[in-house]
Amino acid sequence: MLITELLWLIVSFPFAGFLLLTLFGTRLSRLGVTTVGVGSILLSTVISVIVAILFIQNIGSQPYFDQVLWHWINIGDFSSDFAFHLDPVSLVFILVITFVGTLIHLYAAQFMWDDEGIVRFFSYMNLFIGFMLILVLADNLLLLYLGWEGVTLCSYLLIGYWYKNPKNDYAARKAFVITRIGDVSLIIALLILFTTFHTLNISEILKLAPHQWSMGSGWATATAILILGGAVAKSAQLPLQTWLVDAMAAPSPVSALLHAATMVTAGVYLIARTHTIFELVPAIQHLVAIIGAITLLVAGISAFYQHNIKRVLAYSTISQIGYMFLALGVGAWSAAVFHFMIHAFFKALLFLGAGVLIWALNDEHNMFKMGGLRKNMPPVFWTFLIAAASLSSLPLITAGFYSKDQILWLSYSSEMGSLWLWLAGLTGTFITALYTFRMVFLTFYGQTKQEPTRKPGKAMTIPLIVLAILSIIGGIIELPKNLGNFTLFSNFINQILPSVKTFATAPAMEWLFQVIAAVLVIVGIIIAYKRYHRFSSSEPDRNALQQFFYDGWDFDRLYNKIIVNPFVFLSQIDKKDFVDRLYTDIATVTIKLNHSLSNFQNGKIQRYAMVVAIGAIITLTIILYL
Repeated sequence: MLITELLWLIVSFPFAGFLLLTLFGTRLSRLGVTTVGVGSILLSTVISVIVAILFIQNIGSQPYFDQVLWHWINIGDFSSDFAFHLDPVSLVFILVITFVGTLIHLYAAQFMWDDEGIVRFFSYMNLFIGFMLILVLADNLLLLYLGWEGVTLCSYLLIGYWYKNPKNDYAARKAFVITRIGDVSLIIALLILFTTFHTLNISEILKLAPHQWSMGSGWATATAILILGGAVAKSAQLPLQTWLVDAMAAPSPVSALLHAATMVTAGVYLIARTHTIFELVPAIQHLVAIIGAITLLVAGISAFYQHNIKRVLAYSTISQIGYMFLALGVGAWSAAVFHFMIHAFFKALLFLGAGVLIWALNDEHNMFKMGGLRKNMPPVFWTFLIAAASLSSLPLITAGFYSKDQILWLSYSSEMGSLWLWLAGLTGTFITALYTFRMVFLTFYGQTKQEPTRKPGKAMTIPLIVLAILSIIGGIIELPKNLGNFTLFSNFINQILPSVKTFATAPAMEWLFQVIAAVLVIVGIIIAYKRYHRFSSSEPDRNALQQFFYDGWDFDRLYNKIIVNPFVFLSQIDKKDFVDRLYTDIATVTIKLNHSLSNFQNGKIQRYAMVVAIGAIITLTIILYL
């Protein structure tokens, strides 16, 4: 089958680009570097589109395809192949990763043009895409874990890309350490799964789990909790969300890639891919929804009080992934994947648009020092406005409305939904509109405080326009039943993931819920307009409560007090324990002996001759008298 013959190429091109740039990048011109960096991901996108067309043509007869590249590990009873599995879920993810990744790479070609480390930048970016593709195409959990760790490594390298600034190094280490918690949790889950099922093949585990584990069994519960721990850390959900905001130290194209097409969506993919295990433990699945509901509110409130435009978007990502977790928790699997796709379009656009502003204003991040930019940068303004409207779920005309409306409705009407989950999602919708258009009005309206010093070229504006179009029309593929019943996306995803069970509610109820959500969005926009449309003063002072929200509800301070500071304190006490002293003394003796012996290596031939002569006399004496 042609699909299996092409599948490996999707992953190969990003890694090939990484190798070319690593080995020969310093010999290439800047144009050559950007050509390799962008071209490798573009080729992967082209192959992905071809594979998607062939897959859709054959989905009626074959809902998935497998490709075994080689036998990877074979030890005792354990074997694992380096193999890929393509189904509707992984197809959606590879299309988003490669297509959005290509646009971000093209944008980065101009954004990073003058950077001295451009070779290093594009090699890391290519590697990032490659590992994420491995993660979503892996047919077994061990290979998935390889991609999982790979994106962690790349995020560390890219967050700390400008490593000469200590704050960037700290942000990179923080992301690496916090996501370690999730990685350890996931690897323990893998050990339980292999011990139980004697395989790590995902399809086999999902078939065996309902037969070997009863509903709510202890091992199923433990595994679900551990998988959730991995997903929470990687997707920056409560209580492990603090690393993502500091990750804004990365260049803006990295932020766009990190938030839209890689890493932070890996947790969503993991839970969706292992859905059968969560269905066996309804209490843990419900916990997924609760975590998502709380996270979307906590992050949304923090977003409203930020002044750094990228930090607003970072908290926004945490909040929107909270919606995806909410959908996963109520069994709305296709709705979660649909929102992932739409979110990738408008969030990539928002980060790239913010990147243009920062780039054009000489690295200015503070929205209160911007203002009036709609006249100076109209393409950025209009595309940013479209993305903001989609993020805010402006009814009927934006893709974000259709993807979020599904989640809101199913959070109430599904078998696992509730009024409280719906109210949390609804409140989050109002907060999203409020902080999003506060950002728009502060940045593009009011008094002009800085004039742009640079104008974006086509490499930066074309990705903005393409993503803006997708942020409007992307929702058409999945209309609510009461607005046309055109459910192409969910029908496609439900080939693999189960369809959500809903209560028998009247269509009028769904209309009512949609109207309530739409009114709240419009009210949020109006309030933001009244307060910030002509806002011209400097950044306002914050009271204690506002500072609390600005600091992300003080999670960092809490973790420093209960984890970091005690650990550092104990480390200082343990710094000179007897074990360390033993090795320190050995090193000290070795160094002193080295200094003593090095005195003989002084270049004086007379001393060398004398030592040789003395040695010869001693040797002859021993031979003659012993």
